[in-house]
Amino acid sequence: MATSARTLRMVFRNQGGKNVTFSLDNPRTDLTAGEIETAMEMVIDRNIFTSPGGDLVSKQDIKLIDSTTDDLYDPPA
Repeated sequence: MATSARTLRMVFRNQGGKNVTFSLDNPRTDLTAGEIETAMEMVIDRNIFTSPGGDLVSKQDIKLIDSTTDDLYDPPA
């Protein structure tokens, strides 16, 4: 049986120049790039998260990932 999943992956740059990634499972299907960018800017402006490399300072990347898993075998109970 096949199952589908969707993940929103937001990548920020921190003060140390390293990437910091946040992933959210099952985002709204009608979510727009503009809404995501606005949310990321709010995270940066309000200093909501920090990382071992310091505060988040810029947006680096946004990805919506769709995946399908086909379970081809289940062992007998």
